[in-house]
Amino acid sequence: GMHISRLEANEVSASEVAAHVEKLKQNQHETFETRHRHKDGRMIDVEISASYEPTSGNFVTFCRNISDRKAAEKQITNLAFYDPLTALPNRRLLQDRMSQAVAYNRRYQKNSALLFIDLDDFKSINDTLGHEIGDQLLQQAAQRLQSCMRAGDTIARSGGDEFVAVLQDLGTESSEAAAQAGAAGYKILDVLSQPYHVSGHVCLSSSSIGIAVFGTSQNVLGDLLKQADIAMYEAKKSGGHCLRFFEPEMQASIDSHVALERALQTALDQKEFQLYFQVQVGRNNNPVGAEALIRWNNPERGLVSPAQFIPMAETSEQIVKIGTWVLESACEQLKAWQKDAIACEFTLAINVSAKQFRQTDFVPLVRDAIARHQVDPRLLKLELTESVLLEDIDSSIRSMEELKMIGVQLSLDDFGTGYSSLQYLKHLPIDQIKIDQSFVRDIVKSGSDKAIVRTIVALAKNLNLEAIAEGVETEEQRQSLLNKGCVYFQGYLFGKPMPIENFESAVLCGIPRS
Repeated sequence: GMHISRLEANEVSASEVAAHVEKLKQNQHETFETRHRHKDGRMIDVEISASYEPTSGNFVTFCRNISDRKAAEKQITNLAFYDPLTALPNRRLLQDRMSQAVAYNRRYQKNSALLFIDLDDFKSINDTLGHEIGDQLLQQAAQRLQSCMRAGDTIARSGGDEFVAVLQDLGTESSEAAAQAGAAGYKILDVLSQPYHVSGHVCLSSSSIGIAVFGTSQNVLGDLLKQADIAMYEAKKSGGHCLRFFEPEMQASIDSHVALERALQTALDQKEFQLYFQVQVGRNNNPVGAEALIRWNNPERGLVSPAQFIPMAETSEQIVKIGTWVLESACEQLKAWQKDAIACEFTLAINVSAKQFRQTDFVPLVRDAIARHQVDPRLLKLELTESVLLEDIDSSIRSMEELKMIGVQLSLDDFGTGYSSLQYLKHLPIDQIKIDQSFVRDIVKSGSDKAIVRTIVALAKNLNLEAIAEGVETEEQRQSLLNKGCVYFQGYLFGKPMPIENFESAVLCGIPRS
């Protein structure tokens, strides 16, 4: 007593149905599978054998419920390709995913990594608490590992307490792939070392990880597993709860990276940071201020490049603490300059990271630092990049307006290299546009760079903003910028970044040229 339309699953469009009917008319007979809705509401798999009678124009169909058969097929597939305890891919499916990764690498000239993960001292948990507790711990470990995987990655259970991860699309350079694989490995080490709560027991278990990076060359899958396995046993020999790379040079690179990261954690407490100052000058080369640039002077490594440690700090909360130290140190320096007849009117610019700017207490932090050191807020300049501001434009504008109420200056750093949205630029309460050095470098010989700089300077003038060019290294560049209306400069032509003692001596004795 029901119309067939009430049983359809509505999983296909009307055009697809029409095309199917037309095909059936041509072939006159067809058998296919579909899904229909049972009258009790559940979905069922159905096999339909349909015939078309041209003479009468009728369709005759025989329908059979094949849900049990499909469920059995699914169960067979799961048994064949998935581990019944953890529901992760098993070794057989892992081999297929590894083959796919190798093929992907060859097609797109990319690198991947194989991580062999073994739980430390798992046998003792089985022996003391029983296999049922051990199985539950393995299930929890599997869930934690899945949470560490990106879309496109594979985590499989190889057997016992061993897991294997395939990390795909790790870039074109093996060093880059090693860095990403190492980062993923350390995340896994941390996740698996957290306490397990199993049936009233609190279990602790760390892990050892071996990593083999592979790219576009011919790779035998068995060899890759063997390489990662060898590296894993090296991690075991080192005491566990660590990772090792199959290739020694990659391991050395990762060890150096980790050591630097650990040293960075204590650098602030050990007072290893200092500010270097690079002079900013006006039309007649007269000093008008400086930019304060952070430097890390490590006792063992000497001066560490900001290009090395700033990205590290930005991936953690360290950048916020470091940014606060820079702000305090800058205000302290402005306070000291108040006693100097030449430097008392200098502005001091500092860079503000995205994480620091997004902190809810950032504006009060700036206000408190200025009040505590009793400095003129107009002499403090905060440099913000376009990407930081446009990430959340409304929130950014609110924070900037609050900073403007305090009295600090705001500079838009690296202008022209980010989004450069003129739609938003007119709404940003900034005081200065900083012309990126990439436009200054070839301004003497590049017509397009000349045009871009001329446009930026004109834009700044029309918006009543100050324009300053960074990266000025030659007199020809300075003169070209002057001709286009830019009258504020920063670069090696006027002075390199230097410690405060050298900076003050150079300013008092005349701006050095190099």
